Amino acid sequence: MIVAVSGPAGAGTSTTSRAVAKKAKLNHICAGQIFREMATDNKMTLERFSEYAEQNPEIDHKIDQKQKEIAENKNNILLEGRLAGWMAENADIKIWLKAPLKLRAKRVAKRENIQLKQALHEVKEREKSEKTRYQEYYQIDIDDLTIYDLIIDTANWNKQSVINIIDTAINNYNEETG
Repeated sequence: MIVAVSGPAGAGTSTTSRAVAKKAKLNHICAGQIFREMATDNKMTLERFSEYAEQNPEIDHKIDQKQKEIAENKNNILLEGRLAGWMAENADIKIWLKAPLKLRAKRVAKRENIQLKQALHEVKEREKSEKTRYQEYYQIDIDDLTIYDLIIDTANWNKQSVINIIDTAINNYNEETG
């Protein structure tokens, strides 16, 4: 089984993906973590590294190609990333997690240990940057959610409920009709 989990910063993709992968016994592959590590390795904030990535397309291409290769060559994985649903074309289940901007910024502020105002600014800038890059590189409209099998607003349920919803989808997946 291949599960792709996508969503904007602060929607809960990392937290949810780790828990779902563990529960479903899937290998967890996280594109966002690779991006964050690259930012740290380059001694840049995520905002600055996103700007850098706009001028250096090889950053995104490297991460996205890796996702695509993994999805094509492995099984029993949960692929997590902003474009995971697009890169893992053969995914059995594609999931988009969403939440209101202010809530996502609160989550990012807590995770990054920064002020809410700064987090709000960084999330907005990051999303603007990503939207531009994905359209330019792949002609992907990140706001087009029609490719997803399941869209969950993580503001409506607690963490465990979101995990349970996805776990139910995985356990009830019908390979014949999926």
